[in-house]
Amino acid sequence: MQRFLGALHYVLPVIGAAVLLACPADARAQGRDPDRIRTVVLDAGHGGKDPGNLGTGRYKITEKHISLNVAKLVGKYINEAYPETKVVYTREDDTFVDLMERTNIANRAKADVFISIHCNANDRKDAHGCETFVMGLHKTEANMKVAQKENASILLEEGHEVKYGGYDPRDPESQIILSLRQNVHLDQSLLLSSLIQKQFKDRVGRVDRGVKQAGFLVITYTTMPSVLIELGFLTNPDEEDFLQSAKGQDYMASAIFRGFREYRTIVERRESGIAISPAKPDCTHVATKPVEPAPAAAPEVRFKVQVATSSKALGVKAEQFNGLSGVEEHKGGGLFKYTVGSETTLEGARKVQQQCRDKGFDGAFIVAFRNGERIDLQEALNLAKGL
Repeated sequence: MQRFLGALHYVLPVIGAAVLLACPADARAQGRDPDRIRTVVLDAGHGGKDPGNLGTGRYKITEKHISLNVAKLVGKYINEAYPETKVVYTREDDTFVDLMERTNIANRAKADVFISIHCNANDRKDAHGCETFVMGLHKTEANMKVAQKENASILLEEGHEVKYGGYDPRDPESQIILSLRQNVHLDQSLLLSSLIQKQFKDRVGRVDRGVKQAGFLVITYTTMPSVLIELGFLTNPDEEDFLQSAKGQDYMASAIFRGFREYRTIVERRESGIAISPAKPDCTHVATKPVEPAPAAAPEVRFKVQVATSSKALGVKAEQFNGLSGVEEHKGGGLFKYTVGSETTLEGARKVQQQCRDKGFDGAFIVAFRNGERIDLQEALNLAKGL
């Protein structure tokens, strides 16, 4: 435990200045359209010489097979519903793909969404339910163990010590340092995760273990909203039977697709009403030492917090927004979007976002404007830093 705390002491002072470290410079310049989802990358966990977890041992089919089957079904549903959307697979057959290469595939494709699909395992045979992870600090030892199990795939890669900067999935210190990386796409990742979990629970009737944060390599270096799904526990005989069946795989794939469809609808602002609130991850905010404030953005760049989208005008009175003052209305594409705040830094916008969440708008998310026009958040961050 002393070594574990020592690692925290070493890393925490730099967290506040590390917001952009999760996105390589080339990805920051991609300039994605914030209101369109054009490319989705589906990552079937494990493969080839890496079978993933073996379940109870009653079946020859292992995690790598189930994750591939479900990923292909999700892709099929997306292609049928949105033929204009490009679906990219990190693997389409039983081959071994490095974790870093899976990330690179998504980044090269300039994907708008990354979904990694896995199956869980536990020493307890009665462990059950599905859960979805986003990148971040794991609060519990159980979350850390799940991440360690999935990250252990790198031990099958040649030169992994150099490729991953000395990271060792067996070392708790390595794991906690990895989990402290910042992710500018956290809000969108949480939203997508919560929508998928809701589908698992409401449409498939699975036990909802919630949205969680942990240090997964495969979603650490992606430059887009990214989630990692654990479909269920293959070490639980009942869940293994369900996930081994064609019906079970189709149900889970359909749920993932439905969650994605709802996420796409919200992102592309095509549905009326208040945006769905993302679940809060089961992690606590780690206090950090004070850091120098980020340099002020150029006057024409502003960060605002969007709290609602509607097909009808809602008005901007504070009583209509749980007492939020300074609500602004933006009209575009036949929809009305409502924001509060007008900050020159992301740090300031996050404070406004927290105020909105305290007022009940848990799904509030940060948007950026330049000269009154909506722009990609990453582009705004680059402008604010003079890049």
